[in-house]
Amino acid sequence: MKIKNLLLLLLLASLWGPSFLFIKIAVGEISPVTVAALRIVIAAATLYLFIFISGSKQKKNLAFWKHVAITGFFAQSLPFILISWGEMYIDSGLASILNGLTPLFTVILANFMISDEKMNIQKITGTVLGFIGLIVLVSPGFNSEVKASVWGIAAITLAAASYGMGMVYTRLHLKGTTPMHAPAAQVLVAAIYMIPLSLLIDGPAQLTTASFNAWGSVLILGIFGTAMAYVVYFRIIENTSASFLSTVTYLIPVFGVVLGVIFLDETISLETLIGAVCILSGLMVANNVLKIGIFRLKAKGA
Repeated sequence: MKIKNLLLLLLLASLWGPSFLFIKIAVGEISPVTVAALRIVIAAATLYLFIFISGSKQKKNLAFWKHVAITGFFAQSLPFILISWGEMYIDSGLASILNGLTPLFTVILANFMISDEKMNIQKITGTVLGFIGLIVLVSPGFNSEVKASVWGIAAITLAAASYGMGMVYTRLHLKGTTPMHAPAAQVLVAAIYMIPLSLLIDGPAQLTTASFNAWGSVLILGIFGTAMAYVVYFRIIENTSASFLSTVTYLIPVFGVVLGVIFLDETISLETLIGAVCILSGLMVANNVLKIGIFRLKAKGA
């Protein structure tokens, strides 16, 4: 089961990692709020198409829809807007790196909100090691090698905190849901309030002038970076903890930095290599800890 979970984690990273590249392309022509709204609408349409084809029936109880409304805000709407806005001011690679702060927020929140995910020495060590790697990776952002701004960094950091809350809340209230149902309901609810918000702030005019690259980036974000990613996301959380799932953000910078270098001429430095080693080492430490936690859960019949 450990190998399967790690492979799913790698798959999720490969779906989420390139998102920062496509966001950077999209916000060059479409406003951040509209990019986030379109991404959510496309994801909702894709997921409900899959549900319709499979013949599965969506849950209708009020508690379920209350929980997906909350997770839709923390796991989709708020971070999507913040990341899209933040990438107007910083490189896509740096954004993907800052997104790696999610495990730190997740571990802290899970410690207070989830009874079986308390912090211990090994978990703290793995998280701190990963955080040190992130600091090393971010350090080029404060010189001329990487385009960065305080507001962009703050926006992505807040998005990482929002993702952490979303992961913890999902683990608490949506575990056991059919894999496609929870993410489909989340993006559907998010779309209901994101569409009028984007129209109110931006209006529809800019969409008629967007290029093929901008529209293609939005489609990829909606179908692969959101719809397919959240199906994998829920499969992982069924068998592991919120803290284990959050470690996907240690892998995302690998994709984000490399793709930014290849397609957007962003830079890669010695700090990037050193930081990556620290981050991957932190992931391995955290994984050993989480394996113990999963075993204990199974022993208890959870």
